[in-house]
Order: sequence, then structure tokens, then C-alpha cells
Amino acid sequence: MIKILFCCHGNICRSPLAQSVFTHKVKSLGLADQFYINSMATSTEEIGNPPHRGIVQKLREAGIPLIAHRATQISWSDYSEYDYIIGMDERNVQNLHRMLKNDPDRKIYKFLTFAGSDRDIADPWYTGNFDETYRDVLQGCEGLLNHLKNKIKR
Repeated sequence: MIKILFCCHGNICRSPLAQSVFTHKVKSLGLADQFYINSMATSTEEIGNPPHRGIVQKLREAGIPLIAHRATQISWSDYSEYDYIIGMDERNVQNLHRMLKNDPDRKIYKFLTFAGSDRDIADPWYTGNFDETYRDVLQGCEGLLNHLKNKIKR
């Protein structure tokens, strides 16, 4: 089983969006049994809160089910549970390295690197542009699936 953790600042916008989209994609491909997919925050600001209403609306528009979710924060005790810990932007990646003892097993990635880009996924909390964030997340999910194709059993 491949265990993936998506991380953003508050765990109410980008990371639950990525969790929902990636989960939908692997289910659509009949691969759900090969993955464990979750999302967490690097901060404590939104702990216990549900996904942002803009994310809920964007998923509804796209016909993608929202994963039942409440924001939680990652800690060192979570590190051993995942194969891939994916930050949405450079700041998340820096925070993850700090929180996870400089990533001794090299599990931390910036999401769009899987799609061949060094760009950050813009935080819709600040931009208000949920369409752009959704497009970036789709690009990241496709790149991640492509990256994992040799690890997936068909």
C-alpha cells in the first residue's frame, strides 16, 4: 500500500482538495485498495475546522466527492506512517522539514514537482481563486500518478 499525506498551512483548502481529488482519481482507476490518502496542516490555526466552503463548492462543481475531513496538524509521530509527505508550497515544505527532523527518509516533496514544475500551488485563502488552485491540484495529481505508475499493481 502506498501511503500519501498532503499538507498545507491550515488543512482546510489545498490539502483536503488534493486528498479528495487524488482519492477520486485512484477510485476511478480501480486502485483505491493500493492507497491510503490523508491530509494535515503544518499549523494549528484551523484544527478541528471543516474544509473551506470554496473548496466544497469547487469539488461539487467538478463532481468529485469531498472526503469527510476536519483539520489536524502533522507531528513527528506521523512521519513513519507515510511514504510521501507532500507540501503545497515552498513554505509548507520548509515547515515540514523543520517539524519532521529534516526528513531523514526523504519523504517530503513539493506537490507540483511531480508535474515537472517548481511552482507553488497558490493558497485560495488569500487569492480567492479556487479555479486556479483546482487546476494546479489536478496537474499535481496527474504528475503524482505518473510518478507512481511503476509502484502500482495493475
